[in-house]
Amino acid sequence: MANKQLQLLAAIGFVIMWSSGFIGARLGTLEASSMTVLMWRFVVAALILSGWWLWKQRKRLTLRSVATQALIGLFAQGGYLYCVFLSVENGVSAGTSNLITTLQPIVAAALAGPILHEATTKKQWAGLMLGILGVLFVVYEDLGTSSQVPLWAYLLSFLAMISLVFATLYEKTLKETVSLMDALPIQTLTSAVLFTIIGLTTGNATPPATTGFWVAVAWVAVLSTIGGYGFYWLNLKLGSVTRVSSLLYLTPPVTMIWAYLMFGDKIGFLTISGMVICSIGVWIIRKGTPAT
Repeated sequence: MANKQLQLLAAIGFVIMWSSGFIGARLGTLEASSMTVLMWRFVVAALILSGWWLWKQRKRLTLRSVATQALIGLFAQGGYLYCVFLSVENGVSAGTSNLITTLQPIVAAALAGPILHEATTKKQWAGLMLGILGVLFVVYEDLGTSSQVPLWAYLLSFLAMISLVFATLYEKTLKETVSLMDALPIQTLTSAVLFTIIGLTTGNATPPATTGFWVAVAWVAVLSTIGGYGFYWLNLKLGSVTRVSSLLYLTPPVTMIWAYLMFGDKIGFLTISGMVICSIGVWIIRKGTPAT
């Protein structure tokens, strides 16, 4: 029972924290370019996590473990977020990008069988298909709003999704387990280095001297990076790839609720219908998980 309660709390925490990233990005890009926000998001998150790691005097890790976690961070954080932001900046609507990246549960489920030998039941496949339908309802109004968008810009959203799938499956195949308290600081520091290099080379490193920018950076550093990725890896340790990935279906609806509460964005009938469909899809997936 305790394990089920932990799984539920971890799932709720992940959905809330992960969806906060879209709101934080919206707050941040009102003050600066998306690359400036990304750079300082990870610099601040890395400083917090590294300071905490040193204060707690965590055990030393092998060079192999550090390299492994750096690679996971490079794909799960760096590759995923860079491709998403670059895709949107080059004309792909946020809704379209969101829909493409939420194909992740289906791709992860399809690959989890041959790679991890995790069984995906018929009920789970039904839930996965229902989930993507729900996401389509939620982002429908935002689809097709971009004109004359280059094909490679859409490909970036697919690459973002593949990047997160790779990191997820790779982490799950590791025989040598690394504590989340050690893994997350390494992953975040790797992303901070990556985005600092990109920020410096593209002339986007200088932050604006506004309170709003730093509020947005604090938001995405603490809630979206530390909270979002922390809960993501925690969920992955507690459950199967299919079950964990399916939670991504709930992030678009929860993002809509965030936007409604903070910005007064309207929530239409299709959005509400999509929220319900997504919730049913995830419920079916969780109920269809094989007993262990």
